Amino acid sequence: MTHPESLALLRRVDQRVRLQLSPLAAAIDQQAHYPEDILRGLGEDGVYAALLPAEAGGRAPGLAAAMAAIAEVGAVCGSTAFLAWCQSASVWLLRHAPPRAELKSLMTELAAGRRLGGPGLSNAIKHLAGLEPLRLRAEPCANGYRLSGDLPWVSNIGDGHLFAAAAAVADGGKLVFLADCDAPGVRLCDGPPTAGMAGTRTLSVKLDQVFVPAERVAAEPADFAAFIRRVRPGFVLAQAAAGLGVVQGCLDDIQEANRRDGEQNRWLDHSYQDLAAELASLWSEAKTLAPQAEAGQVQPLRVLRLRAAVGELCLRAAMSAQLHAGAAGFLLSHSAQRRLREASFIAIVTPTLKQLRREIDLAEQAQPA
Repeated sequence: MTHPESLALLRRVDQRVRLQLSPLAAAIDQQAHYPEDILRGLGEDGVYAALLPAEAGGRAPGLAAAMAAIAEVGAVCGSTAFLAWCQSASVWLLRHAPPRAELKSLMTELAAGRRLGGPGLSNAIKHLAGLEPLRLRAEPCANGYRLSGDLPWVSNIGDGHLFAAAAAVADGGKLVFLADCDAPGVRLCDGPPTAGMAGTRTLSVKLDQVFVPAERVAAEPADFAAFIRRVRPGFVLAQAAAGLGVVQGCLDDIQEANRRDGEQNRWLDHSYQDLAAELASLWSEAKTLAPQAEAGQVQPLRVLRLRAAVGELCLRAAMSAQLHAGAAGFLLSHSAQRRLREASFIAIVTPTLKQLRREIDLAEQAQPA
């Protein structure tokens, strides 16, 4: 990545991560500390605006630069990298939405980090894969829609935040919309305790006749499937960057353990050198696919394969990091123990590893012999 603004972006992010994020990583993971100031700061650094072309108010280094920045965050804290992905995905969604004044205004606010939000599109992506029905219903009304239903898992939300989601219309159509978390009829509810990632502000969302004006509709029923197809490659690639960052963090843990006990660690599988080579290979593919996704010319199968490979590498690297750390890696306070939970999350967050493998298999079967 040679774009001068890309290099400057990474320098800003590196400084913020080392000085501000690193001391908070354990509290984010275990004490449900939500790193709001960090997320807003990443907006000031230009992470989210990197996804927008200059004519849309962006800084123009592109998806690859945003991915590198998210990975930089993920090497220190997987939870915060996932939240940075949530924010980036919200901006990416609006980049591909109709050029309505309200949507453009929201995109500008999200890109700058002045507003925060999450893309509650897990249900929509699973729906298009034939895995579950849409959980929200949209009733047309004067100047917009009334939305009802519930979403069990939406991250990076709270008072003053936004969320995007998809809903089914009575006539069989589907749409994508943005709503305020504190709009009348919206209720945010805590979910059951999780093994980690507690600071990601992942809540269930219940909607009861929530009014969404037409100006907040990002994809009309006639364009729903095409819209999801347009945004999904960038969604998945940016999410993969969080996983690539977690792998780098595992490598950092392995390297530190080898300084203390390298002689014994040489008997372990998945050495630093092997894992680092795999990480470099995945980054090479990611940097190839990112500009193709921006141009709308990427092969979806390659994106799915990359995302699956990232999840698999996360799991192997995290287990290796714990084994390299030895008994210390079993302490709840050790970073290798935290990365085990982060890696598990990367493998089970939508698109899950099993969903990816299913879609890859179906796509490969559909290819001509």
